[in-house]
Amino acid sequence: MMETATDHVIESARNAPPAEVRTRIAVAVGAALLVAGLILVMFVLPAEFAVDPLGTGARFGLLPLGVVGQQVDALNKTAATAGATAQGAILVAQEKPFQQETVDFKLAPREGMEYKYRLDKGEALLYSWSATGPVDYELHAEPDGAPAGYAQSYEKKPATSQASGTLTAPFPGIHGWYWENKSDKEVTVTLKTAGYYNISHEFRNGQPTKNKMFQ
Repeated sequence: MMETATDHVIESARNAPPAEVRTRIAVAVGAALLVAGLILVMFVLPAEFAVDPLGTGARFGLLPLGVVGQQVDALNKTAATAGATAQGAILVAQEKPFQQETVDFKLAPREGMEYKYRLDKGEALLYSWSATGPVDYELHAEPDGAPAGYAQSYEKKPATSQASGTLTAPFPGIHGWYWENKSDKEVTVTLKTAGYYNISHEFRNGQPTKNKMFQ
């Protein structure tokens, strides 16, 4: 029977001393690892990750594949993040429809006033106001059960003539604005709102509080 090369290698390994066998195995394993490493660096990294340290990816046309792969991966991550954000959106259902109103307030020279809505925790208020002259302005709230005279300020600006935004009540209480006209001329403030309020309060020094109910 004709002896093959494989048979020869097996026979040589059988006849070789144990130390020599271990050396041959180590050399074979090292060579295999070296080849695998070269394949990784020369072909896999350029094609999969657009990393081309030896320039072989560009030479064999593999680098564009890696660039496209990275772009697709980035798009997938963006889509996943957007999906998670959408799933984490907060929806606060309401049993009643939202209210809306547009109201004007005249401020005499050096007069200040407050206008606030009652909101429960989580209820939203969309607002926009403008004034015919600059006024000092503060958006703040008085939480239910707070000590007399306590207010939590959300935004405060001097000498401004407009503001817009959305407020989601962090606690139950009355939430609204203080405007002060520091000029020598009358100023009109026009407020437009929409939200889940059911009552508003108008406060002016020396005058009884004006309450308005919303159905």
